[in-house]
Amino acid sequence: MPKPDLPGVAEARHALAAGRVAIVPNPTPLAYGIAAITPHAVNAAKGRPQDQAVAVWLHDDTAWQELVPALNLQPAALRTAFALLRRELVTLLVPLRDHTPLPAWITPAVREGHALLYGGRWAPLTRLLADFPQLYASSANLTGHPPAVTAAQATAIFGMHVPVVDGDALRDLNRPHSSTTMLRIAPDETLTLVRHGAQDTANGPDPAAYLKRLHTAGISYETDAR
Repeated sequence: MPKPDLPGVAEARHALAAGRVAIVPNPTPLAYGIAAITPHAVNAAKGRPQDQAVAVWLHDDTAWQELVPALNLQPAALRTAFALLRRELVTLLVPLRDHTPLPAWITPAVREGHALLYGGRWAPLTRLLADFPQLYASSANLTGHPPAVTAAQATAIFGMHVPVVDGDALRDLNRPHSSTTMLRIAPDETLTLVRHGAQDTANGPDPAAYLKRLHTAGISYETDAR
């Protein structure tokens, strides 16, 4: 028998279908996120400029396959990128090929020749995500403020009219939480830290050590690419 949905999933499903935002949990140590089927809804809710790039939530394997031909990544880098999205749950800037047609849905996530991607696929959200293969996402915060760590904080930030999927019972709230680490991957697989976040912070105070760990683990990523 499938496990019941998390509290708030029905309300979130209705809001997303209507083009509005919903707040969703992420696994520890990530903070809550905000999602919508349009980038404009995400930017409006966060108080950001409407033309600001918004990460595509690339949780659907079909969408990944559609995007791959436009990515300027060597085969090893392509495997690493997929693993960083699925396993490390970072936000990733991925280089795009020049003069290559792009899927229309990726355009709002493009900045300076890179696509801004998030690829988390947390099991408790599986049924909700299945209904929305194309989503845009960001941290659940107002611009310039910390992201929500609990469902109650998310409601306090965005108000009662924004549905919140409550995943607190599945998270370790005794640990620090923050937004995702943002990395940039080069065509040759070189990684650059763009923004500090939950993943590199949890690995210790030295960002170089975090990047070295990712590089060392790279060989195990080969089986993860689709």
